[in-house]
Amino acid sequence: MMKAGTMKKNSYEVLSDKIKTKQATIGVIGMGYVGLPLAMELATEGFSVLGVDIDALKIAELADGKSHIIDTPTTTVREAIANNTFLPTTDYSTLQKANVISICVPTPLTKSHEPDMSYIQDTIARLKPALQKGTLLVLESTTYPGTTRELIASEFEKDGWVIGEDIFICFSPERIDPGNKRFEPKQVPKVVGGMTGNCLALGQQYYAHAFDTIVPVSTPEIAEMTKLLENTFRSINIAFINEMSMLCEELGIDLWEAIDAAKTKPFGFMPFYPGPGVGGHCIPLDPMYLYWKGKEKNFFSRFIELAQQVNTSMPKHVVELASQALNKHGKSLSTSKVLLVGMAYKNDIDDVRESPALHVYEQLKQADAQMDVLDPFVTSFRDEAGNLVTPLATVADMSDYDCAIIMTKHSHIDYDALLKSCNCIIDTRNVWNEKKANVYKIGSV
Repeated sequence: MMKAGTMKKNSYEVLSDKIKTKQATIGVIGMGYVGLPLAMELATEGFSVLGVDIDALKIAELADGKSHIIDTPTTTVREAIANNTFLPTTDYSTLQKANVISICVPTPLTKSHEPDMSYIQDTIARLKPALQKGTLLVLESTTYPGTTRELIASEFEKDGWVIGEDIFICFSPERIDPGNKRFEPKQVPKVVGGMTGNCLALGQQYYAHAFDTIVPVSTPEIAEMTKLLENTFRSINIAFINEMSMLCEELGIDLWEAIDAAKTKPFGFMPFYPGPGVGGHCIPLDPMYLYWKGKEKNFFSRFIELAQQVNTSMPKHVVELASQALNKHGKSLSTSKVLLVGMAYKNDIDDVRESPALHVYEQLKQADAQMDVLDPFVTSFRDEAGNLVTPLATVADMSDYDCAIIMTKHSHIDYDALLKSCNCIIDTRNVWNEKKANVYKIGSV
């Protein structure tokens, strides 16, 4: 019998107590660049974490104590497993034990550049049989405004569940930046939007264990828009500076020096830098979620469309620069041996997702260039035909090549040796600030 003066706690209060005391079991779905670091942060904080992924090979590797994410040390995974705070699994039924679940699955684009929601939909279908009432469910996958409400909350509402009482739902965009040595993931403020006040309060309590600063917003749509706004801003500004690089090539002006001068202004200017295109999961994809959502309302964002056109044209421009440079040496791509330096989309990581180097690789193949790839971080990648390509970790004699195209500025590459050995270098990353006779730099050729 309940004691006089006491009342049974509701589902919100029960879950709030579990989160505050770290008695809540956490489920993280998707053990990729977003999910694994989050799982490790929570496991290190003392939560019991279930790491779920449908990739059996990835789970087997994690169960063996090996990390496949360059920013997540293997020692961290091993410690979490040894401390029984992390269990990697392919079994969704284990999520019956979970009190809080973060969904960190891929959200790619289709070939027609429309959002592919199949991973989220498949996750919800697998999750529903195991999900217990009183659970906090948070979507972290980047997506268009309205996804949390339309694809997740509605799935439970049609089954009669009351949002904010039977289940608590939030959206909290991931802000992972692979290879960033300046900010640890927990130092990056965490934006959270809840379907109800109780949902938001629980989301804040949950993420406060893994992040130093929590930024609450009024709705999931605001949180979804926040992530798209951040990366669309970057996409448009990168496209502008890429277009300026092509203009400066025509004018014979060094854009890199102009940027260095412009950024001395203490207000009103933010430096962006040209490159061979954009890569990673965010900048090439996120703006298109927003563009697609706008089209539903007959709103066509010309800025987003133009930025996409400029950025996706840069790999072709790089190949054209290589062809022109070789012509000056009396050679052509089809008769040259080319060294492609760097496949990762940014320096000192192994991530090739949407890397512009992949597009340059394919275009060089189409031009019948004889080609080697150098990347000390990327062990392998697949070309458009699905063939596995293994880059060289080092090159013994760089003088073997008629042309080198620097796509990624990795710190483990001897650029001085390349400069001495190769008579034709396309520099897309400003490896050398000063002018070099055999270097053709994007934005200053």
